Amino acid sequence: MLDAFSKTVAAADSKGGFVGGSELESLKSFITEGNKRLDAVNAVASNASCCVTDAIAGICCESPGLTSPGGGVYSNRKMAACLRDGEIILRYISYALLAGDASVLQDRCLNGLKETYSALGVPAGSTSRAVSIMKAICIAHINNTNTEGFAGSKFRKMDVTPGDCSSLASECGSYFDAVIEAIG
Repeated sequence: MLDAFSKTVAAADSKGGFVGGSELESLKSFITEGNKRLDAVNAVASNASCCVTDAIAGICCESPGLTSPGGGVYSNRKMAACLRDGEIILRYISYALLAGDASVLQDRCLNGLKETYSALGVPAGSTSRAVSIMKAICIAHINNTNTEGFAGSKFRKMDVTPGDCSSLASECGSYFDAVIEAIG
């Protein structure tokens, strides 16, 4: 995994040049937005358990057959696996958001994800829907517009660095989109 700085240095080194111009401006922007980025990662990580639980509860309410015998979330073991997998996905998304780079998500989470879920008989549509719910929750946290969770659960409201976080929310959304595409 390369962070924004390592990536820029590696690119300049491969060209045999100095870091400057637009690369330097990009890094300056990355630093300026650093506190917002840390707040975004903190909001996602601090609410991960509620986020995942709400996403799984949401798909179970939307598709009650999932909790019936033979359903994708039937049995305590399968429910625990769904919750665990949701937290793993969210953890790697938070790593990518912290680094400003999706390579850790690609390398450690997405490779073989579709095949794994297919082999386990997990419905891709339900899994994608759960990830979509997590995406909406995390984007609301990053934009600091989060409210009550599913069934009235309370998310942590946090003090955040003032300013527009729409680009961070968009970046985070793209990581969730990559997961949804990989499950596809």
